[in-house]
Amino acid sequence: MFWPTKKNIKTALEVFALFQWALSVFVIVTTVILVNLYLVVFTSYWLATVLMLIWLAFDWKTPERGGRRFTCVRRWCLWKHYCDYFPIKILKTHDISPSHNYILACHPHGLMSHSCFGHFATETSGFTKIFPGITPYMLTLGAFFWVPFLRDYVMSTGACSVSQSSMDFLLTRKGTGNMLVVVVGGLAECKHSLPGSTTLVLKKRYGFVRTALRHGVSLIPAYVFGETDLYNQYIFTPGGYINRFQKWFQKMVHVYPCAFYGRGFTKNSWGLLPYSQPVTTVVGEPLPLPKIENPSQETVTKYHTLYIGALRKLFDQYKTKFGIPETQELVIL
Repeated sequence: MFWPTKKNIKTALEVFALFQWALSVFVIVTTVILVNLYLVVFTSYWLATVLMLIWLAFDWKTPERGGRRFTCVRRWCLWKHYCDYFPIKILKTHDISPSHNYILACHPHGLMSHSCFGHFATETSGFTKIFPGITPYMLTLGAFFWVPFLRDYVMSTGACSVSQSSMDFLLTRKGTGNMLVVVVGGLAECKHSLPGSTTLVLKKRYGFVRTALRHGVSLIPAYVFGETDLYNQYIFTPGGYINRFQKWFQKMVHVYPCAFYGRGFTKNSWGLLPYSQPVTTVVGEPLPLPKIENPSQETVTKYHTLYIGALRKLFDQYKTKFGIPETQELVIL
């Protein structure tokens, strides 16, 4: 008679933790749309939909005003299983003083940014113990805050909008000890997310440097070793029908549709689960920037170049410890 072992139960919980977060967007959005359509079209309870929309309008700016985090959600034991699946780890290289604010630029994005979520949107990876007095704010696309209930779920983890007004608010109205976490490459890096890849979209990403200069806050480089190894993806023939569709779709909505795959419920099977292998985020030394209210493009470019240099130095210092050949370099696009 089959009886699950503790290891089987733990594995099942880890898989559930991954699936519930990855599928929450689809499930919540679909449920909200269908339920409200039903209320409006088939029942006399359309007023509930109207009240929900009024509340949404009233609460619209909250993701740009520090969000609405709930520590109890960030401490869910479910997130512990999420982090243990890989496992996700964080490596501190320098102390970070809580008497200042910071912008942490995280690279690479990968396909799902699993490490970024695990470290900065939950309390289970040990971030608050490693960096005492620092409050992380994971910044993400504004589209996550368009739908009722989904926006509340995302905000409960401490996430905020990545808009300029959101960053300005967090750096001026929330005191000190705040760390804004930005995955600079964004969705544009997804198509470069292949096992062994060290390609970053960074060459023309000046916004985070300009914001840091305007507020006089330090930039912190962080590199995630193993993030691009969590999935594989099928690369279609350049110039073929599917490849042309991918480029057209990216041009229209700024999202590159990747044909990615990982493992299934068993180790040697095919599926959409990420491969269970270690992912380590190395947090580098803060790079101090002067406060310049209206920095010129020349000034922004200067400090952007300094930042890239600091990131390359961090990568080169630790790459061999995580299985990357000594001769492999960062590719900046």
